[in-house]
Amino acid sequence: MDHILITGMSGVGKSSVLSELSRRGHRTIDTDYGPWVRADGAWDEPRMAPLLSAASPVDVAGTVDNQGRFYDRFAAVILLSAPVDVLLHRLSTRTNNPYGKSERDQAEVRRYARDIEPLLRRGATLELDACRPISKLADEIEKLAIPHGSGSAR
Repeated sequence: MDHILITGMSGVGKSSVLSELSRRGHRTIDTDYGPWVRADGAWDEPRMAPLLSAASPVDVAGTVDNQGRFYDRFAAVILLSAPVDVLLHRLSTRTNNPYGKSERDQAEVRRYARDIEPLLRRGATLELDACRPISKLADEIEKLAIPHGSGSAR
């Protein structure tokens, strides 16, 4: 089992890291898009279970209420973290998602960083500083996916 979860606050760079890993040949799923999340914001467990039971490795990105129910199916749970001011700047300048531009959204981001990020930190097996370049973050994650003694990525 070589499944890896990349989690963290909105704007931390989960989708960007996932894109870089995909570019490098990794199988990736961004649960912010597609059928992975129910209307209540939790992962669709009947849909996630087979994905994480499969033998082929997958890098998954997402931050949802019930992700802890799946931690035992991941070889690593990686928390990407950055200061709140960095998150707010990234959210206000991104063009692929409207979340984070309103004052209400920004207040929510501050609250989540204060209340939710510590919970994510407790469940993480590794925390990476998301202020680093995306390529360096992907390098760190790839190191986790290389079987010991092997010279090749999955």
